[in-house]
Amino acid sequence: MCKLEHHGGNDQAVYAMAREDLDAWERELGRSLAHGAFGENLTTEGLDVSGARIGERWRVGPAVVLEVTCGRIPCRTFQGHLDEKGWVRRFTQRGAPGAYLRVIEPGEIRAGDPVEIAHRPDHDVTVALQFRAVTTERTLLPRLLVAGEALHPEALRQAREYVEKHGA
Repeated sequence: MCKLEHHGGNDQAVYAMAREDLDAWERELGRSLAHGAFGENLTTEGLDVSGARIGERWRVGPAVVLEVTCGRIPCRTFQGHLDEKGWVRRFTQRGAPGAYLRVIEPGEIRAGDPVEIAHRPDHDVTVALQFRAVTTERTLLPRLLVAGEALHPEALRQAREYVEKHGA
């Protein structure tokens, strides 16, 4: 049993990781990492996943539309899966967590389907910024509010509570 706050649910239905980020980890770890090695069910190529904006919509293949909600927060299960000492800390320090997405228009995805940006919001809240705000730089939390309801509900709650307590 897992907590949907951190694993799955509508706002974390799909986890995407850039092949380029996996390649960087391969070099650092000295071992190969296949597509899906980080538990992602969508491995992209040529798309800056951690640079995607919260609320950005991706069309995958002919019919599927996904919306970026937040970055992946590493946990001990992830560390155990990779069998790397200090993994949670290393992954967090890198600041390229990949993205969780909600499904806007369901359908079938096949290997090799193109991924294109169908909509990019007019704000600067990226997955990487959101990740830093909820992990290592909490003073960034107020900046997340411009992403509004597109943001994962837990991150939105954290941002609102921070503003209530500390101001913008």
